[in-house]
Amino acid sequence: MNRKQKAALIGGMTVVLLALVLWLLNGSEFFTKTQVLIDKKDELFGTTYKEWKNTLIPGLDFILAVSFITVIISLTLTYLLRTKRKEIA
Repeated sequence: MNRKQKAALIGGMTVVLLALVLWLLNGSEFFTKTQVLIDKKDELFGTTYKEWKNTLIPGLDFILAVSFITVIISLTLTYLLRTKRKEIA
């Protein structure tokens, strides 16, 4: 395995690891959420109400898709960057 192949594999593993860490830090949700329900307080009347806030929380489905694409790209790069040797016949 040459230096370029090692760099492609290490880069791919780093992206997959960072994606998993991102998933763990954002609450380990199973499905990706685009909105979150939050409680708001009305200062004038002192009542609370619920409101949807637009935010992206990546779920396991999104992280697995990113990881799968990263693995495919890094394996393809590893194959394309191989050192071709001449055979002695």
